[in-house]
Formats: sequence, structure tokens, C-alpha cells
Amino acid sequence: MAIHLYKTSTPSTRNGAVDSQVKSNPRNNLIYGQHHCGKGRNSRGIITAGHRGGGHKRLYRKIDFRRNEKDIYGRIVTIEYDPNRNAYICLIQDGAIIGDTIVSGTEVPIKMGNALPLKKSTSTDMPLGTAIHNIEITLGKGGQLARAAGAVAKLIAKEGKSSYFVVESRIISQVHEFQPRAGRRGPDVPPMQDWDRKSQSPFPLL
Repeated sequence: MAIHLYKTSTPSTRNGAVDSQVKSNPRNNLIYGQHHCGKGRNSRGIITAGHRGGGHKRLYRKIDFRRNEKDIYGRIVTIEYDPNRNAYICLIQDGAIIGDTIVSGTEVPIKMGNALPLKKSTSTDMPLGTAIHNIEITLGKGGQLARAAGAVAKLIAKEGKSSYFVVESRIISQVHEFQPRAGRRGPDVPPMQDWDRKSQSPFPLL
């Protein structure tokens, strides 16, 4: 992805850099407000963790973690910033760079971004050693593992209805039939920014 470097015209733009493909203007019908409960409080409202209050308001982005619509192609329209997670999200139009196509189903090719079952007696049976992300623990519940920026798991074994994969922490996990996504969750590292002054905004330059 192309990196846009800012010319130092003010102290806040010194050493500023941003991914030029990432947008920050989500569609209104795909966002909604959320009540930030907690803030260091327990269920009775008593402070149990200090210095956890405040923070900027966030709008939650509706994300499809299930990908249960089979054999429907979608086209990646934009790559967007999400304040609720450290990985970028994509806006898919009912077709991983802008313009690529992804699909979910059982008879789909093993390609980055596609969602397909691990075990199926077809030509699309996912081979051992495949990099996967957004892994379901319970079938149909939606992806729960390897969803952060740069997160990836490696399929290492299949036995009966169970599959084994190893994550970057070297922990080997066993799950039953589930539907992961091929490829690594991008970007490789969370969006970072060096701030020269305390008065600078703690948000990416978008």
C-alpha cells in the first residue's frame, strides 16, 4: 500500500505518515453508537481499575464475522479505519487491494480472503500448512480467533471431524468443523504514529 508522507508545516504534522488507501468516512447505515459501560467499573459501578475513564466517542462498525452466505461474490470497495480494533476493515459490495473479489462457500478456490470449510471431500479441501485467520470456535457463531492486525494461524493436522492449528503464541488448538478465512489478517502491524507533543491528537492522520 502507498504511504503518504506529510510535509512539516506545523508541529502536529512533523514525521506524519498515513496509508493513502485507508479511508475514514464509513457509511451511515453500517455504524451505530454504543454505550461504553465499564470504564474501570464493575457491575455495581464501583471503581476497580484506576485511570480508565474518558476517551473519545466511537461509532461501532457492523462487521460480518460469520460469512455464511455461500457462493456470493463481493467486490472490495474501500479499506477503512476502525477505532474499535487494530486492524483495518473493508467495505464489500455485493464481487486484498481495492477491486479484488472474495467469496464464501464450499466450492471456492483457496485464495486470500475467501471463506471455506477446512474438511470437505472436494478439490477445494484446504491443505495442511495453509495460513488462516478469523477462525470459528463454534460453527455458525462467527470468527473469534486470529482477528487482530497481522494475526495468522497455521493448519497443521486433520483427524476425523477435528482440525488442529497453531497460532503465533505456539499454542496448538483443536476445534471441530468450522469455516476459517484464508490468508493473514492485515495490516501486519497495528497502525502506529509517533507524537512529538502531548497536545497532539492520539488518532491516525486520516
